Amino acid sequence: RVGLLLGCVQRTFFSHVNAATARVLAAEGCEVVAPPEQTCCGALFVHAGEEEPAQELARKTIDAFEKADVETIVINAAGCGSNVKEYGHLLRDDLDYAERAKRFAAKCKDISEILCELPPRAERKPLNARVAFHDSCHLQHAQGVRLQPRTLLQQIPGTQVLEIPESPICCGSAGIYNLVQPEAATELGDRKVRLMVPLQPDVVATGNPGCLLQLQSALAKANQRIPVVHTVQLLDASIRGLSLDSLRR
Repeated sequence: RVGLLLGCVQRTFFSHVNAATARVLAAEGCEVVAPPEQTCCGALFVHAGEEEPAQELARKTIDAFEKADVETIVINAAGCGSNVKEYGHLLRDDLDYAERAKRFAAKCKDISEILCELPPRAERKPLNARVAFHDSCHLQHAQGVRLQPRTLLQQIPGTQVLEIPESPICCGSAGIYNLVQPEAATELGDRKVRLMVPLQPDVVATGNPGCLLQLQSALAKANQRIPVVHTVQLLDASIRGLSLDSLRR
């Protein structure tokens, strides 16, 4: 029984990613619960250095998922994941929530982490795609999750995972960085695209909605019609027997 954190940017711009996440988890034997009372997890306030509103949203998030009585909390937005995993630190001085926050954080896992821990149940059907995987900074640096998304992609028959040069370097999204430093963010996005295009990928996969928006924008600016999707969408398409074209939006 897992609780799905819906995310603000994810549910607003990429609700289909949440739907794909729920389908894949269900196919792998999970009961999926998305507490309707959940609000923003506070990640964007943390990124902006606004600690007090972030703490208040953390308390509300903890309350919502405690009521849901889940074993694991699954996050498919790396920016949210890096935040909720640090709730123990964020609420360390709150006498009522400090221990609850630690317990909550210990249950939090990125979608790629939980799927790698579960023995595969659903058959993966071929996609036959060249997939360039982009490491979100909040996933690879903040959470230390690099191997798991690649492992999941390699489970899809016919999939070739392509490594983008300079993978430790940001795409320019970085929470709210592309809003407060748009010129530098654009330069980073353009650089990432210049490194991707020579790989000739059929699709780009990543694990964070900010990166999805940033890379989609940078690729469109460069007149590149390469779709950018969340890693879990490729798994969902494989399990459901859909073609790669079904992911083009």
